[in-house]
Amino acid sequence: MSLDSDSAAVPSSSSRDCHLVCLSSPNLATPSFRGISSSTSTSAPQTSFKHERLRRRVDFSRRLEKPPRNDVNVAISTTSDAVSKKRSEAVSGDKFIGFTGHGFKLRWGKWLFQLRITVFSSVVYQNFCLHNQVNELQDHISKLEPRLQAYNSSDSMELISSFGLEALFGVKDDSLAECLWLSWTYVASSGNHADSEKIGERLVSVSISFGGMLIFAMMLGLVSDAISEKFDSLRKGRSEVVEQNHTLILGWSDKLGSLLNQIAIANESLGGGIVVVMAERDKEDMELDIGKMEFDFKGTSVICRGGSPLILADLKKVSVSKARAIIVLAEDGNADQSDARALRTVLSLTGVKEGLRGHIVVELSDLDNEVLVKLVGGDLVETVVAHDVIGRLMIQCARQPGLAQIWEDILGFENCEFYIKRWPQLDGMHFDDVLISYPDAIPCGVKVASLGGKIILNPDDSYVLQEGDEVLVIAEDDDTYAPATLPTVWRGSLPKDFFVPKSAEKILLCGWRRDMEDMIMVLDAFLAPGSELWMFNEVAEKEREKKLTDGGLEINRLVNISLVDREGNAVIRRHLESLPLQSFDSILILADESVEDSAIQADSRSLATLLLIRDIQAKRLPMVIHDERGSFSKSSWIGEMQQASDKSVIISEILDPRTKNLLSMSKISDYVLSNELVSMALAMVAEDRQINDVLEELFAEEGNELQIRQADLYLREGEELSFYEILLRARQRREVMIGYRLVDAERAVINPPAKNERRKWSVKDVFVVIAEKE
Repeated sequence: MSLDSDSAAVPSSSSRDCHLVCLSSPNLATPSFRGISSSTSTSAPQTSFKHERLRRRVDFSRRLEKPPRNDVNVAISTTSDAVSKKRSEAVSGDKFIGFTGHGFKLRWGKWLFQLRITVFSSVVYQNFCLHNQVNELQDHISKLEPRLQAYNSSDSMELISSFGLEALFGVKDDSLAECLWLSWTYVASSGNHADSEKIGERLVSVSISFGGMLIFAMMLGLVSDAISEKFDSLRKGRSEVVEQNHTLILGWSDKLGSLLNQIAIANESLGGGIVVVMAERDKEDMELDIGKMEFDFKGTSVICRGGSPLILADLKKVSVSKARAIIVLAEDGNADQSDARALRTVLSLTGVKEGLRGHIVVELSDLDNEVLVKLVGGDLVETVVAHDVIGRLMIQCARQPGLAQIWEDILGFENCEFYIKRWPQLDGMHFDDVLISYPDAIPCGVKVASLGGKIILNPDDSYVLQEGDEVLVIAEDDDTYAPATLPTVWRGSLPKDFFVPKSAEKILLCGWRRDMEDMIMVLDAFLAPGSELWMFNEVAEKEREKKLTDGGLEINRLVNISLVDREGNAVIRRHLESLPLQSFDSILILADESVEDSAIQADSRSLATLLLIRDIQAKRLPMVIHDERGSFSKSSWIGEMQQASDKSVIISEILDPRTKNLLSMSKISDYVLSNELVSMALAMVAEDRQINDVLEELFAEEGNELQIRQADLYLREGEELSFYEILLRARQRREVMIGYRLVDAERAVINPPAKNERRKWSVKDVFVVIAEKE
């Protein structure tokens, strides 16, 4: 008997007949059948529930050949209804009183007895038939149960083996165990059935081999998919970074390229380092953009991961607790939204359970938000306000042309930068002796241990280094300098002791910044009395005054400058021509607030303003013929603009470093300040957080600052002196000299070599010093 023919379902009518038997003859012994009646389950042996459906299907074809028994049920139902009806009619009243006689009772009893005999015999016959069917089903189930159990407990591989087991067991005379082993060998290797001789065995063997091929193909596909998914996870940056002592950068902006370049230069002496960048971008896109950056990483490896710094799981993925420094970049766009996101990022970083090994350097866009970020981050946080840094640098560079290049040299790691280190051999030495103790560095301050590690720039000569003090120097790298034997230096006298008086200046601000009130207050502190500050922008004069007042500026309390308001568009020529452009000492072209969200649009506007101003100046100023003027013709428009730059200084604020390179090559602007300087400051603070205190003082209105001095303050024409001798003369003016620029040189030399060698100087040379603000 095949499994299909013997597994047909039992008709539902038989089940109803079986229930009828149980109701009519409760004492009749009937075999137990699961699924037929729950009241007869005590006499038959218990079988597994998983074969219930199979029991109902077995021998279905044979039961279909039996006549239906539904007519008996109909007859019984009809007769019962009739009897009930006649009884009700007999009891109901006078209408049927004639049927209650003795003859009717005899006939009714005889008829009812015959009916019961007929029904009883029919029920006995049905019960006998069902009993035989149950016995047959139980016998068949007992034979199929081992095979069904093996089938249900097998997996996808054992499914084929079980099928092969049943098929082989049917065509071969071997035991069940031997057939199981043969079916497995056929699944595992398709060549093991070559010794089969009978046609049935060969067909079964080939079928099993094909099934094995399908199973192994499916397994190979699953393994391949798992491997592909793993590689895809690695490619998209979902894996965890196993590095430690690395620099972690959170966010993505146009400053990232120059920031990576500065970090790579700083790590060059160590053979390279590890930088991990995490931003809400695809890892492949980040790697593609970084690969397009045109600079040498000098052994530094950059690892990219996609994720949000606001999610702790993503921070754990980049090993935030093992990083030596964490840099949070400001987003491009709205300043308040960018600072709000930086604040949430700091909150997320402070919530890391493992704690942080390094410090956090946060780039902010608005100075007003600095206090809140420091309040949340505490001692872990160092802030660099990009907008404020650029604004203060523009003011300093407008007052002292050439200072921007010096700042670029000091902030960047290409040349010389600030370092702080302790040298026990210098304990007990005066600061003026410390100044000439480093052949390859220039000391400019002391980190005083007794004051809790406070850094003092340009201390008194009489200050004696104590135990625990550290020396702040400007050097090429942290491993390129060390104190040497104290040299013998002649201490001369200044040629003349006079104070350089400040003269009133006339400065033009083109554009409007968010921190305009801060710039005005800084200019009022720096400029001489009687100076004029012209503001030319599209903001209405009434609204302009309201913005300055809301920002905390009291115009009537300005001491040294007077404000001159002009309304107009800086990219329209006729508006610019209404200004006395040829009379300004300095012109600052600002990235306007209305377009600062787009670096390209802001740079395009600044570039157009610069070209228009230089062209108007060239037309108004008399032409001066030079023998040589760079690589441009004297009659070209660029040559005219370069000549106009000799009369006034123009400082341009450019956001995109690529635009800065174009303007620097044309030389029509004295200097271009861009976000590249902010990236340098971020990298320097990330390498050593103590440097942030130095930068804050140098940018502030009070304290010390970088200044450019004329050589006639320290020497006479043609005098032959060493750099050490001039340095000690500068100490008589309470200044720390850090470099110089010769009259015929384009760039200044910071931390010059061979400091003890003498040379002739010109009074037209200039020196770079750190001095107190006047």
